[in-house]
Amino acid sequence: MNVAEWILVIFLSVALLVFLILGIVLLAKLIGVTKEVKKIVIKGQDIADSAGDVVDNVKGMTSIGGVVKSFADKYTNQKEKEKRDGKKS
Repeated sequence: MNVAEWILVIFLSVALLVFLILGIVLLAKLIGVTKEVKKIVIKGQDIADSAGDVVDNVKGMTSIGGVVKSFADKYTNQKEKEKRDGKKS
């Protein structure tokens, strides 16, 4: 082999080594980022579930149906309590 071929082989070997090292580092960083994204997604789902519960509570208290339902629940709970205790309040 002449000198030009050796220079070309060394250049390509060094380039391959650099790209291999960069690929390994990039893969390691990508794995770390995906773990952080997974944590963020889980936290977001928890926040969305909590917000849904709050909306349901507010909707139940502000609508007429919710108010009637709460009074009906209190009335039925009072009747059940009277039956269990055997006395009237």
